[in-house]
Amino acid sequence: MRQLGVYIHFPFCARKCHYCDFPSYQGMEQWMEPYLEALFRELLQWKEKVCDCSVKSIYLGGGTPTLFSGEQIAGVLDACFKSFNVQEDAEITIEANPGTVDPDKLSALRKAGVNRLSIGLQAWQDKHLRFLGRIHSSGDFVKSLMDAKEVGFDNINVDVMFALPHQTIEDWLETLEKVCSFDVQHISMYSLKVENGTPLHRWYEEGKFSLPTQEEDRLMYYKGREFVSGFGFRQYEISNFAIPGRECVHNLIYWHNEEYIGCGSGAHSYFNNERFSNTSDVREYIRAINSGTQRISYREKIEEKDERFETIMLGLRLVEGVDKQRFKARFGRCIEYYYGEAIKKLVKQGLLIDDGASIRLTEKGMDVQNVVLLEFMQ
Repeated sequence: MRQLGVYIHFPFCARKCHYCDFPSYQGMEQWMEPYLEALFRELLQWKEKVCDCSVKSIYLGGGTPTLFSGEQIAGVLDACFKSFNVQEDAEITIEANPGTVDPDKLSALRKAGVNRLSIGLQAWQDKHLRFLGRIHSSGDFVKSLMDAKEVGFDNINVDVMFALPHQTIEDWLETLEKVCSFDVQHISMYSLKVENGTPLHRWYEEGKFSLPTQEEDRLMYYKGREFVSGFGFRQYEISNFAIPGRECVHNLIYWHNEEYIGCGSGAHSYFNNERFSNTSDVREYIRAINSGTQRISYREKIEEKDERFETIMLGLRLVEGVDKQRFKARFGRCIEYYYGEAIKKLVKQGLLIDDGASIRLTEKGMDVQNVVLLEFMQ
């Protein structure tokens, strides 16, 4: 039976962060209930299309899914269980912002089937949280995390960010030290990106702050990677670190270029050799679902050569790299048939390792991944 992941988007926020360019919105609380009703309908529409598939991961992301009540989230998951063949051991993750959960809500989430929590801390120091536009303090994070552990969550990820304006190495390592001290199972660490259309981008263009240099960015990354390894975290992807056995199943679906479906406004899918996405306009999404009209805003048929390249591009984000047997089973020929010359060139340049069973980036290659990928595009 084919396996896939399910992503469900909740586009509402108490306040949109200054750096965020995701399809999420503040001040639209009146649309939350109509949105849920439309989401239920979309989930049920998938039932016949995926009857020959089993679901190994459900990921509730946003936005801030935990703005909804525990009972509302339970209703969404119940619709998932009715629409999909969800594996008994499926990973079911929900993103949570500190301060948007309490023991009652967390207990309801556990009872509904959520078995993995992803908490967005971003930084320990409140001055950095204010700059980023986060609505919480480090104290809110501690309370939310301890409440989660108290009700039984034992698979918890924490998101953190580095290369922030005015963030020192000491600030960064303090953030990681605090996170590791709480005995979490997974850490995702991301470099701040200033995206077009965000308040942060406008302030940067106005000269209100400067960014760390590329060298400072890389130093923070290497220091952070080394630091968390001392607490037993193993890097398995460029930005992701886990206690062995607690790697994120949903992340691995993306990095292995496997199939997934996305439900909700702005959600993306990769299914039956097509990539497509729902409209990101919440009101248009609700109207389209309720009236039975077109909700898809983008659709692309993926040709085999593009699928091969995407499998390389995504797989090289993994520390384990691209498995040669898995590649051959998928495409019918060995990886050298398509990319032999590129692999030899990149190995010679010290950017790639070919151990016979897989190809993977060197540390140098990780820093210039775009250069590596250009060779596979020839």
